Amino acid sequence: MLTNSQRYLFPSNWLLGKLLLAHRLWGPLVLVLGFGLSSIANSLYGQQRLEIGSPAPGWVDLLGTDDQKHSLADLQDYDFVVVCFTCNTCPYAIDYEDRLIALHQRFQDGTNPKVAIVAINSNATPDDQLDKMKERSEQKRFPFWYLRDDDHQVAKEFKALYTPEFFVLDRERKIRYQGALDNKTKAEEVTQQFVVEVIETLAKGQEPSTTYQPARGCKIRFPKPKRDLD
Repeated sequence: MLTNSQRYLFPSNWLLGKLLLAHRLWGPLVLVLGFGLSSIANSLYGQQRLEIGSPAPGWVDLLGTDDQKHSLADLQDYDFVVVCFTCNTCPYAIDYEDRLIALHQRFQDGTNPKVAIVAINSNATPDDQLDKMKERSEQKRFPFWYLRDDDHQVAKEFKALYTPEFFVLDRERKIRYQGALDNKTKAEEVTQQFVVEVIETLAKGQEPSTTYQPARGCKIRFPKPKRDLD
C-alpha cells in the first residue's frame, strides 16, 4: 500500500486505480446524471438548438434599411440562404462586418451556387433600432439585406443567442448549419471557414461533416421581462 507521501510523489497509478474503481461502481449513474445535468443546464442557459435538417422558421415583412419589407419567401431563386443574427453594438459583430461583406462577394461571380446573405438585428437597444441600422448600413455599404426584427420573434424562433450567429439554409430551406462563421475571432488567424465549407459541400451533393460550431460573440439583448408589481 502506498503511503501518503508516495501518493503525492507518484500519483498517476494510485489515481488511475481510484478512477477505475469509481467508474465500475458509479459509471452508469454518472452517465445518467451527466445527461440529466446537461439537459437542465441547456434549459437554464437557453442552449437548445433547432435540429439540423429541420425546416427553418420563416419571416414575413421584416423592414430593412432600404425601407422595404422582406420575407424569406422572396429568396426562392437562391440555392442557399445564410442568415446572420448581428447588430450595431457588439464588438464581435462589428469585427465580422467585413467578413460578412466578403462572404456575400464570394458567391457573386456566377460560377458558384446562388447564395443570399441576410443580416438580422434583434437587439432591444437604442443603438440597434432601424434608424441606427440605416446609418451603419450606409457607412459600411452593406450589399445584403439588413433587417429589423422588431418584436425579436425571428431570433427566438431560430433559437439564436449570439451576435454574430450564422445559419445555413439549403434549397428546401432546411437548416444545415448553425454557429460561427469561421474558427478564429481575429480575421488574420482564420484557417477554417465553416459556413463556406458547408455551402460548397452541399453544392456538390455531399453531406457536410460539420453542422454546428459554437458561435462567438455577445448575447442577443432581448427585452427584459416586465415585472408584475401587483
